[in-house]
Amino acid sequence: MNPALPIQQDVELTPYNTLALKARAEYFCRVTSAELLREVLDWARNKHLPVICLGGGSNIVLAGDLAGLVLLIDIGSMQVIEQNKDVVQVSIGAGKNWDETVRDCLARDWYGLENLALIPGKVGAAPIQNIGAYGVELSEVLVTLRAVDIDTGEVLTLSNADCRFGYRDSIFKGSLKNRMAIMDVTLGLSKMPRLRLDYPALAREIEGLALPVTAQLVYDAVCSIRRRKLPDPATLPNVGSFFKNPLVSRQFAAALLVHHPELVCFPQADGRVKLAAGWLLEYAGWKGRRSGCAGVHVDQALVLVNYGGSTAQQILTLAEDMRADIRKRFDVNLEIEPSVLGLQC
Repeated sequence: MNPALPIQQDVELTPYNTLALKARAEYFCRVTSAELLREVLDWARNKHLPVICLGGGSNIVLAGDLAGLVLLIDIGSMQVIEQNKDVVQVSIGAGKNWDETVRDCLARDWYGLENLALIPGKVGAAPIQNIGAYGVELSEVLVTLRAVDIDTGEVLTLSNADCRFGYRDSIFKGSLKNRMAIMDVTLGLSKMPRLRLDYPALAREIEGLALPVTAQLVYDAVCSIRRRKLPDPATLPNVGSFFKNPLVSRQFAAALLVHHPELVCFPQADGRVKLAAGWLLEYAGWKGRRSGCAGVHVDQALVLVNYGGSTAQQILTLAEDMRADIRKRFDVNLEIEPSVLGLQC
C-alpha cells in the first residue's frame, strides 16, 4: 500500500450510513480533493479492486461488507464559474453537505434551491438521484458536472442532457451505474427570486402568513414541513423516503380513484399520474408497524427505521412485505428508492 495515500484497511461503516447498519469496508479512503481522488482510483485500478463511492450515506442500505475500495467523497469546494446581473454559475464540490449548500447560496442571494431545503446527503449524490422536493428537481438547475471514469481514470464533463434525468433517476443509475466518481457539479442559479409555491403542502404551509413571501421564507417553510414529516437520522436511523412515488397511466389512476376517491395523486406533464406512495402505505395500515428492530415510522409510512440493532435483511424483508401488500391491494409496484450495496446478509 502506498504510504502517501490515506487508505485504511478493514474499516467499520456504521458511522457512514444513516440507517446505522453494520458493515465493513475492505479498504477505505476519505477523499478531500480531485487530485487525491484520481490518485486513489489509480491505486485501486492497479490492484484490480472494485470501487464504491459514498457521500453522506443517506440513500443507501448496506446489506453486507463491501469488497474493494470504499471512497468517502469529501470535496467541499465552492467557486463561481461565471455570472452576470441575472444569473450565476457556481461549481460545488461533491463532498459539500447539500443543505449547507442551499443555505450558502441563499446567503449570497442566489436562488433556485430553496425548495430543496434539508434534503440529507452531499452534493455529489444529488445528480445520481436527481433529488427533488416540493415541486423542484435538481435537473432544473444543473448545468454540468465533472466525474472520473473509475475504469479508465479519464475526467469527463457531462452536460445536463448527458445525465438523462428522470423522476429520481439519471444515467448514473443506468448505463453509468457504479462507473463514475463525481467530483463537482455546476449549478445555474438566479440572482432574482423566482419562487415556486404551487406544491400543495408548501402552499398550505405558507398560506395565511402575514409576512412577505421570500426565498428564505420558502426555505424555512420546507424545513418545517420536513422536520414534522421525517425523523432525524441522528436520533432514529433512517434513509428518509424508502419508496418512490409510483407513476401510472391516467386511465389506471382514474380506475383507482373510482374505488378510492381520497387517493392522493399528481397529474404529470407527460400524461401519467404520480401516486402518493405514503398514502397507499398508510391506507394499508403500515404506519407504525414493526418487525423486530426494523419498523415503519409512527408518523410517516414511507420511512423505515432502525430502532437499534436491526440488520439489513430485516429492513429489506419488511420493505418487501410492504411492496407485496401494495401490489395485492392496488396492483401498484413500489420501487425502493435507496441503493442496496453489498451482499445481502
